[in-house]
Amino acid sequence: MTQDSLVSLSAVDARALIGNRTVSPVELLDACIARIEAVNPAVNALAARCFERARVEAHRAEAAVMHGEPLGLLHGLPIGIKDLEETAGVLTTYGSPLYRTHIPEHDNAMVARIRAAGAIVTAKTNTPEMGAGANTRNVVWGATGNPFAPLLNAGGSSGGSAVALATGMLPLCTGSDTGGSLRIPAALCGVVGFRPSPRLVPGDRRELGWTPLTVSGPMARTVADTRLLLAAQAGFDVRDPLSYEVDVNTIAQRRHVDIGALRIGITEDFGACAVDDASRATFRAKVGKLAHYVDVCEPVSIDMTDVHRSFDVIRAQNFIAQFRETYERDPSLLGPNTRANYEMGIAMTLADVVRAHATQTTLYRRFQQHFERYDIVLSPTTPITPFPWSQWHLDAINGEPLDTYYRWLGLTYVVSLMTNPAMSLPCGVDHAGMPFGLQLIGPARADARLLDIAEALQAAIADDDAFRRPTPDLDTLREPVAELTSIVTHPPAHG
Repeated sequence: MTQDSLVSLSAVDARALIGNRTVSPVELLDACIARIEAVNPAVNALAARCFERARVEAHRAEAAVMHGEPLGLLHGLPIGIKDLEETAGVLTTYGSPLYRTHIPEHDNAMVARIRAAGAIVTAKTNTPEMGAGANTRNVVWGATGNPFAPLLNAGGSSGGSAVALATGMLPLCTGSDTGGSLRIPAALCGVVGFRPSPRLVPGDRRELGWTPLTVSGPMARTVADTRLLLAAQAGFDVRDPLSYEVDVNTIAQRRHVDIGALRIGITEDFGACAVDDASRATFRAKVGKLAHYVDVCEPVSIDMTDVHRSFDVIRAQNFIAQFRETYERDPSLLGPNTRANYEMGIAMTLADVVRAHATQTTLYRRFQQHFERYDIVLSPTTPITPFPWSQWHLDAINGEPLDTYYRWLGLTYVVSLMTNPAMSLPCGVDHAGMPFGLQLIGPARADARLLDIAEALQAAIADDDAFRRPTPDLDTLREPVAELTSIVTHPPAHG
């Protein structure tokens, strides 16, 4: 197979071909590295790379196949790890100058599970500083450009992962999600981002281990590939107090879904979120076509009273826990988004926190009632088409100013608060010709069911021009885009 055909393989197909000795893990890795070297300068999706170590591991993976050894779920598959996740022996900066030379001694819980399943860590993927914001840019690595237009926003905070997938640099990538960081970049780049139920994927790096707001999860080009990675990520880890044992087969094995019997509740804005008029029109057009495939596809009224204030407070707790020591030492050590979140948090009271959690509980219980009638709830993933990455954040929607830099993420963060599994499914393009994602939300803790529905939907609409997953024109991504790295202050010492 040619290098282009190798990087075009789905992860599921590549894994099968590795297992039957049709594709060599070494050849697949070399093809990925060649694509990275050809395309990454135009989009700047990757942070540190570990190609030499990856080649050693690929040769070992090849030998294991040839010797008939047991093979893991991800055996021989190259993977990108978001630069918020600790990787043993590989530079991990969190997009922050404070960690410009930080090389962890150990893999964190999720990365360890992925490597144990046979994946080959090939590179770290870019993220905003400390994951704050849905615009992947920082002064360590620079900005990540949208693969369909490199001067536009790729989303965040898992923007590097989304771009690496969209351009065929890697078949699988990891991400994490507090207010939409798996789903937003997936939508803006035309790939799949899946936010699992809290602690289905264990994590050991969070200061507030008992809070369910932030999760880690998979990203890929197809739902089937996303399912494969999630099956390797999920499970119990004693260091995560909310993690639990998982039957991998419940995730890995697809169950039949009768698309014609699906009942879908539709919301444009959850009754609470600003959405650009053009994006509303795109969503309505997609829903109009989707209705022909399913049994019920109808608007649903959702009451999210006080959801924004609840999210503000609960989110701010994480920033106080993580950055108090740094801020008290010198606030200038934190970037503007991280600092703004911390300062928002320290102005809050215990009464604010109690009220926010009580609101979340009320909204959660109210939201679950919709799944008594519907299999899934559907919304747009993002309220706008991509804007320039040089603009820190979106200031207004439909001419109405937004009161905080992350308010434009409302469509996804209201779902984060509900803790339901959710994903962004690529569904054609928007009015500007840029990728458009539909957010699919499943019943509480029904991750496998949501994957089954999403995979069946993706198969049913695959040949419909209105829904076909867009792919970037790689011929336009052959030259470096200097603007993307112009914001780097000092190149990292390793990488």
